[in-house]
Amino acid sequence: MADDIEVKTIKDFGGKVVEIKNSDPFASNITTKSLNGLSPALKKRISRAATSKAKEEGAVTGYSQFQVKEPPYNLDYLAKIYEINPYNYSAVNAKVIAVVGQGFDFVATDLLKEKMESIKTDDGLAKARKKFMKQKRMLGEWLDSLNVQCEFSETLERFYLDYEVTGNGYLEVGRDINGNIGYVGHIPSVTMRVRARRDGFVQIVGKEVTFFRNFGDKTTKDPISGDSSPNEIIHLKNYSPTNTFYGIPSIVAAKNAVAGAEFSARYNLDYFDNKAVPRYIITLKGGHLGETSERKLLEFLEGVKGMAGNHRSIFIPIPEDTADSKSELKLHPVENGIQDSSFNNYRKSTRDEILAVNQVPITKVSTAEGVSLAIARDADKTFSEQVVKPSQGLLATKINKIMSEQTDAIKIQFNEISLTDADTQSKIWERLLRMQVVVPNEVRAELGRGSIEGGDDVVDLKAQPAAEATAQASGNRQRDQQRAGNATDTQGEGRNPKGEGRTGE
Repeated sequence: MADDIEVKTIKDFGGKVVEIKNSDPFASNITTKSLNGLSPALKKRISRAATSKAKEEGAVTGYSQFQVKEPPYNLDYLAKIYEINPYNYSAVNAKVIAVVGQGFDFVATDLLKEKMESIKTDDGLAKARKKFMKQKRMLGEWLDSLNVQCEFSETLERFYLDYEVTGNGYLEVGRDINGNIGYVGHIPSVTMRVRARRDGFVQIVGKEVTFFRNFGDKTTKDPISGDSSPNEIIHLKNYSPTNTFYGIPSIVAAKNAVAGAEFSARYNLDYFDNKAVPRYIITLKGGHLGETSERKLLEFLEGVKGMAGNHRSIFIPIPEDTADSKSELKLHPVENGIQDSSFNNYRKSTRDEILAVNQVPITKVSTAEGVSLAIARDADKTFSEQVVKPSQGLLATKINKIMSEQTDAIKIQFNEISLTDADTQSKIWERLLRMQVVVPNEVRAELGRGSIEGGDDVVDLKAQPAAEATAQASGNRQRDQQRAGNATDTQGEGRNPKGEGRTGE
């Protein structure tokens, strides 16, 4: 449960300890007066449970009366962990930006592609493409009109942020009187619970309790308030074999690292707040300072902060030497060096563990020591291929359930992180055109520009120029290959630092 995560207090900037309170509204005892929106039948059932002599502890909680399952971890704690740990905060934000922050585009479905391929005339293709561009514009306007408070892209970012923070994201879908989708919005995951029967979801916010159907379900009755047409929910969860009702966020695997980072940071704050080590120890050998000399010395060393007198010179008269002893006054520095924080190595290991469970390279959240350009680029590729693209595919599958009710010709596709600079990308397009892999209008569509006349025909080259272009595009020439191998780091992959090249050759 949530108590396994031993981060229950945090410190604000003033050093004050702030307790993370467990405010699960479903765990509290409920009465017919404590919540609104309950049907008469449910009110009677709650009243019977509250007055029953045989009732057991917890019989009238929201979990029992609304028949919802308890999450494996306290969702409030998970939300706080996102905020109090800088590396988890940065890693989660990096994934959200990479997955949904790059925007999205509307692309043709397989059905539309088949229809486009069956068109044989240039005029027919031009009309089909024009119609496709018009539908894309209309779909974008429709999605943004579904929520007057947030653009559709904002809704998706909040939806996916909840998924990364708590392992669960909830997208609310409302319909008009005709059954058409008229609203899409985000619901905070900390307020939602899954019904044990898997027939819907229940939300408690303040005194309001609301039931939601599964998306596409048009028959399930509302057991809470009796609403004949409750809104629907698209549930995105990070599956875990330990719980089939709720998802589990990645940070749970590094909960000990999160707790350790919090405690080590607190130790350093306590050190600076309560440190009692003096900066200097004063020793006097062979004599005794007078009252006036002692007072002047202490005033100098304990001077008031901010006064220029702290940096002035001081004259301290010491006793004269005698035949038996020699007076000697010394100031021994105890702590005059640069003060390093404790647990530096440990905090680095907790940082690496947190980033590892989030599958985010350190170059995405900070500047790492000793990481070369080549290593950073490889890490970006791995992050894109193994983390971002699968997440985008899963998210697009969920969102396209909404799109499928509007059209079977267009679907959403999330934009990928660009790992190629503009100069390299232009060379790629040029090669594909010369090799007759694509036509000009396909390139223009990728650039967001309209089609041109004759742009659906492949680039036709003469025999000799075609052979020349093919050789250049494929890099078959030996000298071309040598030039490519000697290219600077501004093109292709970066080089390893000196001393990190290949060995054993």
